[in-house]
Amino acid sequence: MEAHHTDAAQALSATELFRLLGDETRLRAVVLLNRRGELCVCELTETLGVSQPKMSRHLATLRDSGLVETRRSGQWIHYQLRHDRPDWLRTTVDAICQSLADKPPYTDDERRVTRAIAKNRSECQ
Repeated sequence: MEAHHTDAAQALSATELFRLLGDETRLRAVVLLNRRGELCVCELTETLGVSQPKMSRHLATLRDSGLVETRRSGQWIHYQLRHDRPDWLRTTVDAICQSLADKPPYTDDERRVTRAIAKNRSECQ
């Protein structure tokens, strides 16, 4: 298993963060990663109802910005928010995610990701 991350999180500005989160698919993915920790691309794809190439493009954008890091396990790539992100970034993302957690579509995403994990976790480990 190999992890991939850069020092980009240290350079990520507030403007760039809000540009990244201005896309609904990326915002929903970040909310899920914030709540669930590491998720496989297949779990995110199924939960958000988007194609695998589209989800992978959005996740690559988040990875390249330094907000998320990856871990490869066989053919699957797993994503999680970077643990070493700066305090301001952690606090901001946590506050955004917490304020959205009980609102649609995020409540629906939480139910769907639970099903996606139950269905896919054994295949993508």
